[in-house]
Amino acid sequence: MSLSDVAIVARRGPSAPFVATLWKMVKRWLYVFHRWTGIALCLLFSIWFFSGLVMLHVSFPSFRAAERVATAPPIDWRQVHVGPDQVLAGLGEKKAPDEMRLGMTGGEPVYRIVTAEGRRAVSARSGVEIQAVDSERAEAIAASLVGAPAMSVDPVDHDQWVVTRAYKAMAPFWRVRVADAAASDIYISQRTGEVVQNTTAHERFWNWLGAVPHWIYFEALRVFQEPWRQTVLWTSGIGILGALAGMWIGLLRVRLRGRYKSGSVSPYRGWMKWHHIAGMVGGLFLVTWIFSGWLSMSPWGGLRDKSREDVARLYAGARPGFAATDMLALAEVGAGVREVRFGWMGGQPAITLWGGDGPPLIDGKTARPVVMDGARIIATARAAMPAADLIGVEKLERPDRYWYSTGDTRDDSRPLPVLRLKFDDPAQTWLHVDPATGAMLGQMGSRGRSNRWLFNALHSLDFPWMLAWSPLRYILIWILSSAGLIISISGVVIGLRRLRRG
Repeated sequence: MSLSDVAIVARRGPSAPFVATLWKMVKRWLYVFHRWTGIALCLLFSIWFFSGLVMLHVSFPSFRAAERVATAPPIDWRQVHVGPDQVLAGLGEKKAPDEMRLGMTGGEPVYRIVTAEGRRAVSARSGVEIQAVDSERAEAIAASLVGAPAMSVDPVDHDQWVVTRAYKAMAPFWRVRVADAAASDIYISQRTGEVVQNTTAHERFWNWLGAVPHWIYFEALRVFQEPWRQTVLWTSGIGILGALAGMWIGLLRVRLRGRYKSGSVSPYRGWMKWHHIAGMVGGLFLVTWIFSGWLSMSPWGGLRDKSREDVARLYAGARPGFAATDMLALAEVGAGVREVRFGWMGGQPAITLWGGDGPPLIDGKTARPVVMDGARIIATARAAMPAADLIGVEKLERPDRYWYSTGDTRDDSRPLPVLRLKFDDPAQTWLHVDPATGAMLGQMGSRGRSNRWLFNALHSLDFPWMLAWSPLRYILIWILSSAGLIISISGVVIGLRRLRRG
């Protein structure tokens, strides 16, 4: 071939035979990639879809603030002889704690303090720090919580139900089995006596079929944060590519016009046909579901907002220690409450009362009820965002696209009404504030709002119009998950047959 011929080919582009050969090779490798990723991952996908349906009904065990307050007895103020200022002074805390609350533990009022260095507990009766809790005391605490005697107690550093990083700061634990109808296991910190987890036989059984396989939450792996995260990232990432390859192949093989001799839109029979048709019906859901799950592992930083501790710190305006609270007045206004939380708001000491009929907010020094007003909240919020302008304030009386609850017990509650304050900083931050107490309930930036659609909406189908009518969401999840199960199970059968043929 002369140079002029080469130039002509270059101008005209590759020849038709070359393109056909290249396309044939691409399709071949597409089939090979889909086949072997399917053989490797379809069993895992089957487990993911089945376990996801289980999780619709049984969530992973947790012992959150709402349950802690609901199960606590009213504070016995006759035993409270030490104020919050004395507690912090006695501990030598030079900074305001991240959290400080008073509640009953095993018949004794206890202050619980959370700082950057860890968790501490102080008896409100004696003012002495609780530094160790023996097994007998743990049994008494568990029995008091559940209202049933302890059957056994075992020391654990971590197990299947207290395995994440959040529990490391509280470990080791006493695991107390109590003789109630639910066969409850109560986990109590050996250092502070705090109840941190509560599981029942029902939850433990169904979570082995639900959250544990769904999140690949097996203790031996989950205790190592980064290896677990990488496992989920790589399996779901490869799964996305394999599913996309399958959808492409499926589109290449489907015939809506000029059907195959059998009269079907698919050339396949048996399990292959089930796999093909289900893939066409539910393949897009499968891909978006795997993608959103992959996104939850924050690849390359993900789309989650980086929590701005400086905003929370400036909003609180906290100072070292706490005010010398009028404890007699606090006991009077707090009669019948189950938990008292001490904090700061806008540089002023504040106390909130939980689980009783008292006023939600009282002054941190006088213990007199405080009526929060919008002007004070706005001024405090502006002080928390000094480099940004406040560009909008909304009062939400009902859920909207970004402030809503799904009913999942693992999610933090979203109380209403709530104030939303919008700022024009680079992250376009929104602050959500409880108008009754002035407490900042959360921050949300543009990344978090994107994550709401790319993760929450795609993975849980919590679109606003579905949340408005939950039966529709429930039915749709079952239909699409069933399609995913058919795709996955048929893929398992096809893969096993392929392996047998060698």
